[in-house]
Amino acid sequence: MSKETELDAAKGEGAASATAQLKEMFVDIVQEGRIKLGQKPALRAVFRKLHGVAHGRLEMAPNIPQEFKVGIFTHDKLDAWVRFSSDTAPNATDFETTLGIGIKLFGVPGPNALGEEGNTADFIMQNFPIFFVDTAEEMAAFTHAGVVLNDYDSYLKEHKKTADILNRMKKVESSVLTTGYWAILPFHCGSHYVKYRLVPETAPENVPNDSSNYLAVDMARRLAKSEYRFRLEVQKRTNPESMPLDRATVEWPLEESAFVHVATLILPPQDIGRRGQAEYGELLSFNIWRVPPAQAPFGSIADARKVAYAAGAQCRRMANGEPLQEAPQPRPSATPLPVVDDAIVKAAIYPSIGVARVGSSPDAWFVGPEVPEPPAEAEGFYRDAQKRLKRQAARFRVYGLNAKGEIVHELTPANAQIEWKVQLANTKAAWYGFQLALDIPEAKAAQPTTLRNASVSDRARLAITPKPQSVSGIKAPPRRFDDGKFWDKEVYLGEIFTDDQGRLLVLGGHGAAASYDNSRAITFANNEAWHDDVSDGPVKASVTYQNQELEVLPAWVVVAPPNYGPMRKSVRTMWDLMRDVSIKAGTLPMPERPSFSAEILPIFQRMAGLQWVNAGFASGFGWRGAFDLTSSQALERLSDASASNHALRQSIALQFRNYAVDGESPKPWPWIYGDSMSLPPVSMRQNATLSDTQLAMLKLWADGKFIEDWPPREAAPTRIEDVPPLRQGEVLTRAALEFCLADAFHPGCEMTWPVRAKSIYMQPFRFAHAPTGWIAPGLGDVLSSDGVTIPNGPLYGQQPGGITRWMAVPWQTDTASCQSGYDKSYDPYIPSFWPARVPNQVLSEENYKIVVDEKRPLSERLAAFANRASWLEPLGSGSYTEKINHMIHHFDHLGVVEVRNGPSDRSHFPAHLEVEDQHVEIPEVLRAQAEQRRLHASKATAVQGQTLHLEPEEDLASIEKVHRFPRGLD
Repeated sequence: MSKETELDAAKGEGAASATAQLKEMFVDIVQEGRIKLGQKPALRAVFRKLHGVAHGRLEMAPNIPQEFKVGIFTHDKLDAWVRFSSDTAPNATDFETTLGIGIKLFGVPGPNALGEEGNTADFIMQNFPIFFVDTAEEMAAFTHAGVVLNDYDSYLKEHKKTADILNRMKKVESSVLTTGYWAILPFHCGSHYVKYRLVPETAPENVPNDSSNYLAVDMARRLAKSEYRFRLEVQKRTNPESMPLDRATVEWPLEESAFVHVATLILPPQDIGRRGQAEYGELLSFNIWRVPPAQAPFGSIADARKVAYAAGAQCRRMANGEPLQEAPQPRPSATPLPVVDDAIVKAAIYPSIGVARVGSSPDAWFVGPEVPEPPAEAEGFYRDAQKRLKRQAARFRVYGLNAKGEIVHELTPANAQIEWKVQLANTKAAWYGFQLALDIPEAKAAQPTTLRNASVSDRARLAITPKPQSVSGIKAPPRRFDDGKFWDKEVYLGEIFTDDQGRLLVLGGHGAAASYDNSRAITFANNEAWHDDVSDGPVKASVTYQNQELEVLPAWVVVAPPNYGPMRKSVRTMWDLMRDVSIKAGTLPMPERPSFSAEILPIFQRMAGLQWVNAGFASGFGWRGAFDLTSSQALERLSDASASNHALRQSIALQFRNYAVDGESPKPWPWIYGDSMSLPPVSMRQNATLSDTQLAMLKLWADGKFIEDWPPREAAPTRIEDVPPLRQGEVLTRAALEFCLADAFHPGCEMTWPVRAKSIYMQPFRFAHAPTGWIAPGLGDVLSSDGVTIPNGPLYGQQPGGITRWMAVPWQTDTASCQSGYDKSYDPYIPSFWPARVPNQVLSEENYKIVVDEKRPLSERLAAFANRASWLEPLGSGSYTEKINHMIHHFDHLGVVEVRNGPSDRSHFPAHLEVEDQHVEIPEVLRAQAEQRRLHASKATAVQGQTLHLEPEEDLASIEKVHRFPRGLD
């Protein structure tokens, strides 16, 4: 039979009628019906579930047989955009769906077989070599049964061949990048007919998982790391009898005509989650007739597709308000390099929130962390020659910004005129006491939040508010904050000066605390008549650059208690919390695909790092602990997004606390007390959880939707000078805040619960400042959860002292009270309050010496390594009141956990250990214990047979800190 005869047979009335019916059913009934029901954006009628869109190129094979050098194949190379999808609903599972690939080629000019003048050509293929019906008439009958009659089952019972093919098409594919695709219909190729197929060059792994979107996750993961290639092959029709033209259920036999390689589709490594890429792919329309006329498709199904696909594309584009014409040029495959704007129009101070810390040394100090992963300091670094704690300084810099707010470069006295102005204040005693965080529902059941020192009518005598101080130039001498008074007594809060580059340095107080009536401290947070010398306040600068005075974004400094675990971070840091606040407020983006190295791994590393400050974390997450998440073997699996580790990732992600499921239980991770910790537990916030952002990223990680970047290409910077200037500001801020706690706000260590209010920020990580001369509204004698949120109230622009006023007074009493394992019947070590800043159990110097003495028996060294000393032991075994007062006067006796080298036998011990630098008895404690022994000795002589013993240590499960709900939650 001649070609013309075959063509006439295929173009009968039946085929034309079937084409009209299919267009009506697919477009008028199904597609427009979904749009009328509110589908937004309007989707395609078929292959609606998108797995991903990738850019690439089609490179022609160097030795294409001359008979195939037609149309598309006359070019050397063509740009391509490729859409991978499934013929199912967008929310349906990926299992057993028919996969489709649409390839849009650019650079094919001239009229095409669709009747357009354009510059593009399309291929449409599926992952099965044949179709489930032969002709358009059969397709119309099949579609009528389902779309109109809603009865596919009856049709398939009568048409066994169609049912069998549909069952065979329910293939389970492991990846859209490792499966083959077929065009299923014949196409002209000059004077010949051919069929097309794509053959992947990467073999399939056949490890799909139970995630409903695993194909999209797999595609993103693979293309983020590697290039993928497909061989485009053609099969020539050589036998009309065995290779029919209008019977789509028939596969042309390979033994009669082999496929020939004519081109290679190359998809380079890329981020398919790049903004707009998926949306661009959804905008594209594909039609098998959009090819040069010499390569037009053939058959009644091809004719039906021509009409239905064109009508469907127009329907979708009209509904979405998109251009109806094809774009002549492809979307750029990479984001254009931004034009560098180096014109400085304003300035900003960084870190936006700096953290200084008190210390007992009169003159020794150091600069706080300026990178998130600072190197360990040398042994003895944190103390002066007399073993007193050094103060931690906060260092601030000014950066010039362009119009977009990007850092151009740092401004110093070498290129600008800068005058710094700082004001510190401590207003704790004049503020309200702490009972519970007022932004959680449980606050209504706690004791009322009343004024501290309520009987003092002159509230100004309770607030330590020294005058602002200013410095400028390089090596500016100190200006002291020493004219503020507490109850007529001058209190030194710190000083400011500049370094040899003109950068600002802020030092806080010396850890002094006292009462104006010589009373003893008796509770953890609200000691009447007491003050301490922590503080906070605004950091501002006047800057003139190139004879122009610049607007300067101000910063804030918080002077906090000492950091006794300087290398440790809490599982959720203050930076994590503030980032979460900004993401929820819409001022920072949520990562679509978190980085394993930057977002996921730190959670595991922090839990492992707490082994040096808490015995429970040591046995759970520490060296060879029960939960090995940071060893090289573990990281090899945890950093792999492939389906083979999907179950492992899911299992780990589910271990983290979910308030809706397991808030009260101490078992889920992290083992940290929460904002409403109480004994017995009554609240789901009894224990802490990660931020919503961290939990969301863990969910993405568990699903395999993350960037596989372990090991990282570059080591973390150890100096801020190693960070590009554009990023130095954010790095300085992150470094300061990652070493601050976000759990538990009970009340906290450096800052507390008001930092969860988005109204307290002018922009991410930058506190809003109250206007100069602002008079805060009165809040009454009792502060309620409703009252605290009034407009322009305490959760809005801040005044000096506004951040630290919510904290315990003095800070030492809370530090000595925030321990671990309050419920000994559950565990003596976990959960814990603040182990990253206030250790619980530590490796002592004595035991460290045993561990590194390789002449000792291994069993003795292992036992010494496992033995952790109580960090608070120097406070003695007396009453709770004695302990907190000892802490006030001798906080610098407590040990700082330092990094030391481990022994050489690394198979048994880690390379580095963290060791308490001292475990020194406090003189008052020694005298009190001696007195106890004397009294008991005298009693023993009076009562024959009396056993000598010391008074038992007070059970901290009975102290006020953990009894927050005397009336329950009702």
